[in-house]
Order: sequence, then structure tokens, then C-alpha cells
Amino acid sequence: MTDPAAPDAARTPDHMRRIRSFVLREGRMTPAQQRAFDAHWSRFGIDYRGAPHDFDASFGRAAPRVLEIGFGNGEALAWASEHDPARDFIGVEVHGPGVGRLMLALAARAADNVRLYRHDAVEVLQHEIAPGSLAEARIWFPDPWHKKRHHKRRLIQPGFVALLASRMVPGGLLHLATDWQAYAEHMLAVMDAAPDWINPLGAGHYAEQPPWRIETHFERRGLKLGHGVWDLLYRKT
Repeated sequence: MTDPAAPDAARTPDHMRRIRSFVLREGRMTPAQQRAFDAHWSRFGIDYRGAPHDFDASFGRAAPRVLEIGFGNGEALAWASEHDPARDFIGVEVHGPGVGRLMLALAARAADNVRLYRHDAVEVLQHEIAPGSLAEARIWFPDPWHKKRHHKRRLIQPGFVALLASRMVPGGLLHLATDWQAYAEHMLAVMDAAPDWINPLGAGHYAEQPPWRIETHFERRGLKLGHGVWDLLYRKT
């Protein structure tokens, strides 16, 4: 069974069908991270099956849902879920060590409002998340693919943001952040041209860092290297 609203192979843009926005440079998992998978995946993990997932059953309730794509080591997602318990959080990350580390943090405080995919975010959106079911999506510091010949690998592309819009409730929030100015400009151009999204601040405007996006280790490293940080907030029309 597949989601009838998801683009099929004939209609899916080339970027989404053949080009990955990530390279799986899988670092070695520590023994603790591997134990996290053994002990906690059944609690926090969702195995990708390619069919719409019943999140009400997974969380044991119906609540607004926030999707974070590419959560890295999970620092921001762990903080958000602890400080926003009224909402449920779905994290998607392909790198095993980061998933293991996050599960250790979640288990330490017995979190019950986070579920995780270790899978490609595009396929999760296409097949596992029902249309109109997300209140918010967060994509913070995705790979900038800074070399020009690699720009086609950037996750923020017209086809992807159209797919994401189809999974949002009306008025749902998309929050993007990057520490690469060229990627920020690319994001701004893609989003301002997207018919399903509107910038509440007006076209061409970045947002101030909102209080729900904490400064992470990754961000601090970029700031030390002299990078700026750009936040973009868009609403589903």
C-alpha cells in the first residue's frame, strides 16, 4: 500500500528520484550507542515500511506533530521535546551514531513524545506521513553542498518543498536554518517562489532566531569559523 497523494516514479522530480541529499559517511558507533539500539529502538524507533504510519497509535494520543529532518546528534530535538511536552516529535536521521546518542538521552529522562526514523527523509515524507498531518517541520543546518557542481544535491529544492507542503496542516510552519550564506540565499529564492508557502515577514526577509531553536554544538563550531546563521520561517498557505 502506498500513499495515493505521494508522487509516483513517473511524476517525482529527478532531484527527488535519483539524487540523494546526503552521503552516508557512517561513523563507528560506540558500544553505548549500539546498546541504545538494542535496548531502546523498540520504544523510540519506527521501522520504515513504505505505508502511512499510525502516529496516534505510536504516541498513544493525538497531538500536534513536529518533524525534524536531519537531527544530527539529537541535541536540539531532545531539548525541544522536553520543553514542549504538549506536542509530539518525529525525527528523521540516516546516521546511526546520532540516532543512538539521541535514544540514550531520551531514555535517561523517560521521554514519551519522540519517535525516530533511521531512513531517508524524502521516502518517509512520501510514504509514511499522511497529507495534512504535520503542524511544523524543522530542517536545521542541512548539508550545504557548497561546490557549484553539487548544488543539485541540496535538500531544499522546489519538488521537495512542494512535497513537504502537502504534509502540512494549513498555516503549518516550516523553519529552515543554515550557517552558509549561499545556501541561505538559495533557500530564500526557492521558498519565495513556492506557491504553497508564504513568508510572514515578506518576500526576501530572514527571521530572527526564534527561542525554540537552541544553539547547538554544531552551530557554535560554525560561529567559531566565522560563519553567520540565517533562519527562515514560512507558513503553509
